[in-house]
Amino acid sequence: MKRILIGLMVAAVLGASGWFGFNLYVQHRATSEVEAAFEQIRSGGGKASHGKITFELATRTLTIEDIAITPAGQPQAQVKIAGIKGTGVRLIDDTSFSADSIEVGGFEVALDQVGAAKLKASYKIPQLTLRDYAGPIRGSNPPKDGSLIDIYRYVLEQYSSITASSVTAPTLTMTFDASGSAAGSGEITYSGLAVQNLKRGKTEAMKADRAVFTIDVPQPGKKDKLTGDLSSIIINDFDATAVAAALDPQKAGDDSYHRIYRQISAGRYALKSTQGLRMEIDGISFEDIAVQPSKFRPAEIVALVPTDRSVVATAAQSREMMEKLAGFYEGLRIGRIEIGTTSMGLPQGTARIKAVRYTDGEFALEGVDTPSPQGQFKMERFALKSFSAANLMRWAAGLSKHGQPPSPDQMLGLFRVLEGAEIKGVVAPHNNARQPITVDTISMNWGQLVGSIPSRASLVVKMVTPTDPANPALQPLIVAGVDKLAIDLDLGAAWTESSGAFVLAPATLDLGNLARAQLSVALAKVPRDLFATTDPSEVMDQLAQVETGAIELSLRDRGVVDLVVAQFARMQNVSRDAARSAIVAMIRAQGEKIAASNLDAKVAVDALAGFVGASGQTLSIRLTPLGKLPVLQLVDVLDHEPIIALAQFRIEASTGL
Repeated sequence: MKRILIGLMVAAVLGASGWFGFNLYVQHRATSEVEAAFEQIRSGGGKASHGKITFELATRTLTIEDIAITPAGQPQAQVKIAGIKGTGVRLIDDTSFSADSIEVGGFEVALDQVGAAKLKASYKIPQLTLRDYAGPIRGSNPPKDGSLIDIYRYVLEQYSSITASSVTAPTLTMTFDASGSAAGSGEITYSGLAVQNLKRGKTEAMKADRAVFTIDVPQPGKKDKLTGDLSSIIINDFDATAVAAALDPQKAGDDSYHRIYRQISAGRYALKSTQGLRMEIDGISFEDIAVQPSKFRPAEIVALVPTDRSVVATAAQSREMMEKLAGFYEGLRIGRIEIGTTSMGLPQGTARIKAVRYTDGEFALEGVDTPSPQGQFKMERFALKSFSAANLMRWAAGLSKHGQPPSPDQMLGLFRVLEGAEIKGVVAPHNNARQPITVDTISMNWGQLVGSIPSRASLVVKMVTPTDPANPALQPLIVAGVDKLAIDLDLGAAWTESSGAFVLAPATLDLGNLARAQLSVALAKVPRDLFATTDPSEVMDQLAQVETGAIELSLRDRGVVDLVVAQFARMQNVSRDAARSAIVAMIRAQGEKIAASNLDAKVAVDALAGFVGASGQTLSIRLTPLGKLPVLQLVDVLDHEPIIALAQFRIEASTGL
């Protein structure tokens, strides 16, 4: 019995010794691994130090205190961590480990005098918690030069090497000082940060409950300070590897698109400035943001920013910058943007926009309601079709040199920026009239560009405008009691390359209760080169080939004849019937003179006389060339001998109800 007891005591002593020995061995192994990671930084020329390291075997808890790191070649970059505590730490293999949780306290990163802008920035996270973590034991060496782009790429690469089921931080505060640039200086604080399902650079969701910022804006004269508050920031499906590809010089030949975000959204956004600016937005959303590494090259844009802001860029440097920006925007693709109700304080009151949208190349403003010195301005919708920021940059880059006006060809390049525009539902105050201008629709579309000139275009206008009492040309309408004009315009023009035909149709102008006119003009043998040049001499050479086709005109009287008769009666101080008869007589008398040289013209004169002789008539005229009739020849004859010009056509005319 005694031997058994002694044996148990010896076993207990040996077991305890083994336990403590194994615990010491494990702690030594953990300490060695940590020290090896720090030594890797020091061997690369950087500075790295830490305080006490402990490892508790029972819970596999590793604690490291007082960490300070200055990467090699980066004396302006410093990292400080008050402490790291990892629970459930295990080695996966010789290069990686996992932990049930990692708590990081007092995390700070400071950047000083980085890049051409001499940026100073700091990031502070008081507490950071990672769950179900896995990653490398030792990170790769940081970049040795001072490039801010390289630092970002390095951080993204480290981010892409880890996994975690969640990452949370109560707050993150960023301060920056770029007072040598337009960015100014300020502070941004995020609260309620959380990341879900981070895996090798791809993150399922990120959110922040709130972001508050203060920015001092450098500008001549009085200083300005911006303060803002943004709530409910949510990011879904973020891919850090896509950003890293755009920053990697080795990916400069990659023409494929890499999606960075599936969706970014935020709730209420408020912005104020000390100079009186007030703006509020009730929501923001971006979807399907992707980049093309071959064109989206942030490093190239940063390299073009001058280090000395006092030096004025040359015209060549400005064009180079615009060309680079054009490629940059071309390499950025956004599927959809929506900005909710926006309100902004103005001296006359508060301006509001119900929504700003961008979808499939269409940019639109909806529900504009803003004060102006003349009164309230409202617009239901304004849209730009097939808008391209890249093409806009290229167009701007191609404009003339400093001090010289742009050429016609350069101005026509604007047609390549978009394919149309639309305005709907406008109510705008008139400068002189009491009634407002109302626009139902103004729609412009163009396409099939040959060079810089569209060979297909259309214009639709539906609006009502008050007759301006200050305009002498409109006095007859005002005297007649016409206080507004309803305008309905529909124009269309198209060129067919295979046949060389150009047609202006439809061309309709409806003036409400006055008249409705329709015009159709056909041209033949229109050469392609006519659309490809803006040189006046070349245009005339090409026009020499163009031949006149059929011309048709229809005019429907809805009150304009009575208006002309009434005006003539007032001027002659006669009755309206007498005035009408006098006008008809003058038309027929003039027609007799014309008919002496062109019998066909008498048909048109008789039709015009019948049109004026009774209200509510429709006048129809068709002109058909009697043979080959070059446009330039017709224009020249019309300018000198209009009657002879009419003799070149077979004239058909009629009047009816």
